[in-house]
Amino acid sequence: MKNIFTYIIIILAILFIVDNNAIAQKDIPAGKVSGIIADSLSKQPLELVTVMLKTEKDSLIKTRVSKAGGKFEIENLHFKKYNLVILFAGYEKKIIPVTLTDNKINSDFGTIYLSKRVNNLKEVEIKGDRPIIQQKADRIIYDMAADPESKVNNVLSMIHKIPYLSVDADNNVLMKGSSSYKVLINGKPSGMLTNNLKEVLRSMPASTVVRIEVITIPPSKYDAEGMAGIINIITNKKVSDGYKGTLNASEGLPQGGPGVGASFTAQQGKFGINSYGGASMYHEPQTTYTMSRNTTGVDPTTLQQNGYNKSDSKNGYFGADLSYEIDSLNLLSGDFDINSNNYHGLDNQTSALNGSTGLLQSYDLDNTNHGHRGGFDAAVNYQLGFKSSKNTLLTFSYQYSTYSSNAYTNVDISNPVDYPTPDYNQLNYQDSKEQTIQVDYAHPINKVNMEAGLKAILRNSKSNAEYNSLDATNGLFEPDSALSDMFNYTQDVYGAYNSYQFSLKKWSFNAGLRAEYTDVNANFASSASNTKQNYFNVIPSLSINKSFTDNSSINFGFTQRLRRPSIYRLNPFVDRSNPDFITTGNPNLRPVIMNIVQLGYSNGGGKKVSVYIGTDYTFVNNLDLQVTSYDPLTKITTTTYGNVGKGGGVEGNLNVTYSPVKFYNLGINASALHLFINGTGVASAEKLNTTLSHASLSNGFKFDKGWSMNANFDYYSPNPSSLQGTNNGFASTSLTVNKELVKNKLFFSAGVNNPFTKYRTKRVETTGPDFIQTGNNLVYFRSVNFSINYNFGRLNSDIKKSRKSINNDDVSKGGGGM
Repeated sequence: MKNIFTYIIIILAILFIVDNNAIAQKDIPAGKVSGIIADSLSKQPLELVTVMLKTEKDSLIKTRVSKAGGKFEIENLHFKKYNLVILFAGYEKKIIPVTLTDNKINSDFGTIYLSKRVNNLKEVEIKGDRPIIQQKADRIIYDMAADPESKVNNVLSMIHKIPYLSVDADNNVLMKGSSSYKVLINGKPSGMLTNNLKEVLRSMPASTVVRIEVITIPPSKYDAEGMAGIINIITNKKVSDGYKGTLNASEGLPQGGPGVGASFTAQQGKFGINSYGGASMYHEPQTTYTMSRNTTGVDPTTLQQNGYNKSDSKNGYFGADLSYEIDSLNLLSGDFDINSNNYHGLDNQTSALNGSTGLLQSYDLDNTNHGHRGGFDAAVNYQLGFKSSKNTLLTFSYQYSTYSSNAYTNVDISNPVDYPTPDYNQLNYQDSKEQTIQVDYAHPINKVNMEAGLKAILRNSKSNAEYNSLDATNGLFEPDSALSDMFNYTQDVYGAYNSYQFSLKKWSFNAGLRAEYTDVNANFASSASNTKQNYFNVIPSLSINKSFTDNSSINFGFTQRLRRPSIYRLNPFVDRSNPDFITTGNPNLRPVIMNIVQLGYSNGGGKKVSVYIGTDYTFVNNLDLQVTSYDPLTKITTTTYGNVGKGGGVEGNLNVTYSPVKFYNLGINASALHLFINGTGVASAEKLNTTLSHASLSNGFKFDKGWSMNANFDYYSPNPSSLQGTNNGFASTSLTVNKELVKNKLFFSAGVNNPFTKYRTKRVETTGPDFIQTGNNLVYFRSVNFSINYNFGRLNSDIKKSRKSINNDDVSKGGGGM
């Protein structure tokens, strides 16, 4: 490993020295252009006027904006001829020739007067729609801003329309049918998305998102974690000096609740900011559930549980990207986000266990739980450019992240029959801290763009799970060390990458390698044991794209992806919130490597029909899956994790948008994944050979006077949660009506989900040696949503930010699923 780091450092040093030598040989630019811009009639100075400096061949060199008093200044210019172009809404465009020489290094134009347009053209409305789906060699891009439904929905409710993405019965986002993927916001990791993805996406208005990128073949510059790939949520707006923003308020009934969201972008001279934030309340009304388990063998039993539950949660988040352009070669940028989630739940349950002789055991249980989760991320980036080549960049980055979770469960047991367990409570505290240091270098070599980098991620997590039983003698809750656990966990990841991008006529290539070394040390205080793991992985990545004269294209890709076991799956803490069905982690889990081959075709987005077709093949050994077993002595079912799967899958994706007439648009997003996985080890008797599918049909209508309507239908087939478990399928419908109240500014929307179905039964069936268990959970399905969206400001170019930054997309989420 040391040899690899030494090799990369030498390469970076050589390239850095070469570029600095080249810089020394160039003339130092010292020219300057300045002036004051004013109205030709009132003679009043004009602020926020766009001033562009171009070459004689019309290539843009620099852009500035007039400040207070109409002043502008453009510095660090070479001695040659330019054109000064001045643009301002409502005024005539002005072009002024500029010549800078050794004898005339400064050109001060004094006051430049702009004349108002006399014959302004009437407003031009562009009727053509831009394509919602775009294909790149390594990713699919969904243009959220081009979808009218983004003005009424949250981001979570838009996921079903995006290729390769879907939502399961619990509203968990899946990529290629898997929960193993990484989520970035504006190209960087965020604790709020890693730990509270569903809650944040449900509270984030889709109108604050510009686009979503589904990176199916991640380049080598991205960390190897996330078997299915990466989801990148872009909130950055296109801006120039000035400001622009979006405000959104929504309400959902009876499931859901009020929410507000906003995004704001501003740039003034060399300083820019892009921010986003939101808050919401979510109410899950009271519904009922049943759980049954039938066992066979020497002592067959039947367990029946009936109950009801409800929950409430509050979620808030805020983030911002900031940048300061020191000069044309030095850029300082940073970002931060903060998030918080509070929840409260109530669960009332009756349980009865019967055997061949009659009632064996019964009890009533009242479970109240509440908790708080939240975190903070902050990063700073310094980007150095080079005069010898505008595409040569050296970036230094540092990021600090922290996340904590406090969960409390209190269980009151009444009417026990042969059930000796006393009342108890569980307190689970988790705290994680992470530091990342990263260096990236990009350098063009002829027609090849080379990128290389080094990275270190240092993680430290701890968990203190305490189980307290009620002591009947004194009426106090006393700690039970046998059922409690203290857990300390460190994970250090060291990575290096090198990649190359180049084009040959209609062909484009992206190839690279990434090497990662992982060192894990886990200490379980309650059992006085340690778990140490270390592993080294070399991850290749290759993507090829061939474009044709009709704008259609095909792409091919190959990569390997890695899933490291997270603290949630490693932690041996035993969750006994339901005493008959307990869950625990496995500290001996090993990482999983998946091989992916992908092929795709896009017709480039025609005037009426846009088509994307994709297929991929995956193969994996040592897959980590949930394992459920029944103990006939304790009459308890235990679920944990194990590396018990081997096999793969073949997936097909289809996305079509069709506009036969101007007022109607049809959208189809469908996928089918066939899995063939054989169990190994303790699950060697299990096999999975099944097909899961998803289809989304969207109908969009545009009417006169700013009215529009969308009608959607979705189908989700039954899908496996493990080798032993299956979730039932379901279909859903929705209808939204939108009204543009103020042109391009104010929008009102109302929608209804599943108007013909008030409840849906969510069924999970799990089988194993000598047992079968089925859970049926009744959930609210019908809901009504209202939303109002307001856009303000006017901006024209991008906030400048580092083209390289921290991307810690390498930590697997917790939870179940495949």
